[in-house]
Amino acid sequence: MNHLYYGDCFTIMQEWPNACVDLVYLDPPFNTNRQYNSIYKDETGRPLPDQIDAFCDMWELDAERERAIRTMPVLMRESGLDDSVAELWRLWMQALRGTQPRLLAYLSYMAQRLLIMKRVLKPTGSIYYHCDPTASHYIKALMDAVFGHANFRNEIVWHYSGWNARLNSSFNSRHDTLFLYTNGKYPVFNSYAEPWADEAEYLAVRKQKRHVGEDGRAFVLSDGGGGKRVRRYLDEAMKYGKPASDVWDIGKINNSAREYMGYATQKPVALLERIIKASSNPGDVVLDPFCGCATTLEAAHRLDRRWIGIDIAIHAVKRVARIRLQERLGLLEDKDFMVEGVPRTIEGAQDLWERDKYHFQKWAVEQVDGFVTTKRSADGGVDGRVYFAVPHAQELQSMVIEVKGGANVPITALRALKGVLDHDTALLAGLITMRPVKETQARNFNRFMAEAGTLEILGIEYPRMQMLSVEEILEGKRFATPTIMGKQVVKPVLPGTPAVGV
Repeated sequence: MNHLYYGDCFTIMQEWPNACVDLVYLDPPFNTNRQYNSIYKDETGRPLPDQIDAFCDMWELDAERERAIRTMPVLMRESGLDDSVAELWRLWMQALRGTQPRLLAYLSYMAQRLLIMKRVLKPTGSIYYHCDPTASHYIKALMDAVFGHANFRNEIVWHYSGWNARLNSSFNSRHDTLFLYTNGKYPVFNSYAEPWADEAEYLAVRKQKRHVGEDGRAFVLSDGGGGKRVRRYLDEAMKYGKPASDVWDIGKINNSAREYMGYATQKPVALLERIIKASSNPGDVVLDPFCGCATTLEAAHRLDRRWIGIDIAIHAVKRVARIRLQERLGLLEDKDFMVEGVPRTIEGAQDLWERDKYHFQKWAVEQVDGFVTTKRSADGGVDGRVYFAVPHAQELQSMVIEVKGGANVPITALRALKGVLDHDTALLAGLITMRPVKETQARNFNRFMAEAGTLEILGIEYPRMQMLSVEEILEGKRFATPTIMGKQVVKPVLPGTPAVGV
């Protein structure tokens, strides 16, 4: 069974057994906000306002990153790396702290996850790390530390066409880098050959002259060793093709291509097919821990491989399951693939809260079609925003979202949210609780929210403050807002009625 996971690959992979994956391809996001904007714009026709930051803490040097950096030498030793590697990491991170703290956060984020990928990768497996020139030299050093310099195989240059306006101080950037490492001495590798265009191309590349023998067969003379010249027949050379080099000229996807999913950094299926063909066999398990729009999953499916995809954004998981897997590939959920990590019951949501409170908050925001904020905060604030369109407004407007997963939610949580609404540009505010509040408390909550008034749009009144429980969300209820995710909410909300969504 194929699997599509919603969640952080770090948490998910920790539960897997050793050596269960044959091939890993990862393309971690370098500009997550751009990704989110492209997904949402495809749904609504409008981008998210510039001030919203999509969830991605890999570039934030927060308290969690600091803990990871301090414990990394221990984690490296526990993973079987030499003490010298752990010491090098410590010195390297110390040097970056004062010069490039955001890069330090990113490298520690990736180091944690690469160590687990090494554990779940089979000894015959390979890993391809896709990055751009911004940090590729740092990634190479990190991969050397985790997988060993001896297991480095290639620095692949993926060249694509296009151009920018004339640049004043640099050349046009037209390539990405993929680092290929293996997890042992004897990896799966299927030599990949490309067809020659014709004999003329073969002769030009080999810089050889065409001869014709007595039997009429064309040949070239090549060095056979020991100073001897031997015949290489052109028909055989044309049959076997030319071995692929480490420079891949595979074009990017244009916006009108059938496989385009609306992702700003989407990769072509042809690129992933070459990787999967070269470093796995039919029936093998291919893992993409940052699967995004799931190009890897489609390529793996078409090549008869099993696949596992992980993404930390519920928007991406829903989109992938609906468009890429079901509509494009004709796969059926629960038959051809499983979506995991998405709570479907109140017990599942409660379990997520107990295991990872911040991820629960993130899931709750995204479940009501909202977008989470970047900063983690334990003292409330804005956990996310739901965006919607209103007439005559050029930009999308928003509802601020606060999530409370604990058993008891005091009215002070509503007062704090009201304070945010009063000082924010948002037009509405929503509170998400794990379970519905008790009857007496509900009356007090509804009275307080009613005092905040309503927002009238096209004759429909929307309570400025609203509340939903996870139980209601799992039943399909949503906050009452104007147009959201490209769908117009048409059910009127009467003033003073409890805000239970539509």
